[in-house]
Amino acid sequence: MTLQHIYSASIDRFPPSILLFGILPAVFTVIVLFSTQKGRQFIDSLPLIDLTYLHLVRVPVELVLYWLFLNKAVPELMTFEGRNFDIIAGITGPMIAYFGLTNGKINLKIILIWNFICLGLLLNIVINALLSAPSPVQKFAFDQPNIAILYFPFSWLPTFIVPVILLGHLTSIRQLLKKN
Repeated sequence: MTLQHIYSASIDRFPPSILLFGILPAVFTVIVLFSTQKGRQFIDSLPLIDLTYLHLVRVPVELVLYWLFLNKAVPELMTFEGRNFDIIAGITGPMIAYFGLTNGKINLKIILIWNFICLGLLLNIVINALLSAPSPVQKFAFDQPNIAILYFPFSWLPTFIVPVILLGHLTSIRQLLKKN
């Protein structure tokens, strides 16, 4: 879609093309996984430790966002110097996986709380990114809007990486609640 400029062609439309053709299908897939028996069987089969190590991907993502800010493609509020503290999840994820799930030194309730906190961090940056993207719903960053997500490969952030991280948290929360 981004190679054909579908996301960037008409930023004045509501809903924005990236939301309609990129984000909503991914969110719909997550909903289907949680609402069907085969989907729940699939997510219940995913290894909790791998789901927790998955959050390590957030570190390079945050570094790329910072680089994009330096190159005037995203606003500062989307970086760790602004309102984005998502890098904390990426740094702590491997520690939670190793000390909590490999060594058993962290209580499963603490891991559950960690997932909820990191889900909040994810929602924080998603909301800030959405409200700073050039669209009819833009509320922030008019001097430097979030234009990177309209172009490949950065469009993969809201259309693939964020939904995978969301799926990881929701699946982990489901599995941890079932264990308690």
